[in-house]
Amino acid sequence: MSADRISRRALAGGIAALTLARRAGAQGYAGLGESADGFAKVVPGKTFTFPGDHGPHPEFRIEWWYLTANLVDSRGAACGLQWTLFRQAAQPDPQREGWANQQVWMAHAAVTRTDTHRFNEVFSRGGVGQAGVVAKPFDAWIDDWELKGFDRTDDRTLAPLALKASSTDFSYALTLDADRPVVLQGDRGYSRKSERGQASYYYSQPFYRAHGTLTIDDKPVDVSGQAWMDREWSSQPLDTDQTGWDWLSLHLASGDKLMLYRLRQKDGRDTPFGNWISAAGETQMIAGGDIQMIPRATAEVAGRKLPVEWQIAIPSRSFSILCKPLNPKAWMGTGFSYWEGPISFAGTHEGVGYLELTGY
Repeated sequence: MSADRISRRALAGGIAALTLARRAGAQGYAGLGESADGFAKVVPGKTFTFPGDHGPHPEFRIEWWYLTANLVDSRGAACGLQWTLFRQAAQPDPQREGWANQQVWMAHAAVTRTDTHRFNEVFSRGGVGQAGVVAKPFDAWIDDWELKGFDRTDDRTLAPLALKASSTDFSYALTLDADRPVVLQGDRGYSRKSERGQASYYYSQPFYRAHGTLTIDDKPVDVSGQAWMDREWSSQPLDTDQTGWDWLSLHLASGDKLMLYRLRQKDGRDTPFGNWISAAGETQMIAGGDIQMIPRATAEVAGRKLPVEWQIAIPSRSFSILCKPLNPKAWMGTGFSYWEGPISFAGTHEGVGYLELTGY
């Protein structure tokens, strides 16, 4: 591909990102509270179909394919990685062709150890083949970053998959496998975000087993562990008075999984949500009043004070843990900046997971 084609793509992506950033200022974190007139609405009662819902939903304004992995290297040292592909529509349907296409693609990749946190961000416009997602055979890509299925990939489990990303000072290549189907979050995949109707469609594959190679500063190591992928799409996932969220995905040593988040509001009220996922893949929503998420320690990162240690309790399940970060400096200094990194936890239950903090 010519340098002119690449520069045009980069310029278009950069302009689109700046436009979205300007719009975001008065509409909550990353503009996700902005009015979504003309876009499709999220309503209860959707019937999910696979492989179709593994692919893009351009009639909605925003969606993502979001993967995190808790790994250990061949010496037993903990590390983590992130791979995320975002699609945002600048305008509703109908879809236009080529460079006029209104889809903006953005991706983040990161690796984290106790001694370092590396990240990169790339952009592309839709319509020119530089980024996209195909449901069957599954393929999600932007440039040479890719999450790709095989001929034998099962639509129910979305596995196995091959994952890769690279930057100037890190890269990784993993194979992901799972033997249980994806699970619907919230109320059968309808994830309510506010009392005024904001919501998303949301499912996860929290049962990935991962193995492959992680390279930092040209030093490759073999890694293995657990991974979790979230799939979510909406047109207005936040209300205008919601400033961000604190989100956790937890792999319990028992084999159970737990997804928790709280949405923060300008008036100081927080709304918690959660799903308990059994080792067999059965899900149960957790009542917001039964979730306690209490920050216990902060870290100074990028000029911000961030709550990186959390006490989490679910009294109805006799569940009480303290979560600590692998690296408190896991700041994603991307266009829409946030904190994202691996954690470990202990208490009534033990395990590892990922913490995300936005809007700080």
